[in-house]
Amino acid sequence: MSPESMELLAKALTIAVGGIGPALAIGRIGSKAMESIGRNPESVDKLFVPMLLGMAFAEAIAIYALVITFIL
Repeated sequence: MSPESMELLAKALTIAVGGIGPALAIGRIGSKAMESIGRNPESVDKLFVPMLLGMAFAEAIAIYALVITFIL
């Protein structure tokens, strides 16, 4: 394989592996938050901000993977 194709493969794997984890985490955070709100509707105010913070931190990991992909 040529060096250019190896570089492209490394970039593709970096963003793929770096994106699948945060995507699963964000989905799970949203799912569990909606499940708990469904069980206790009065907890919306207590769950909304921590849910958004958890999603933001998980998304930050995907952004780090994107930055590393651009550096490669």
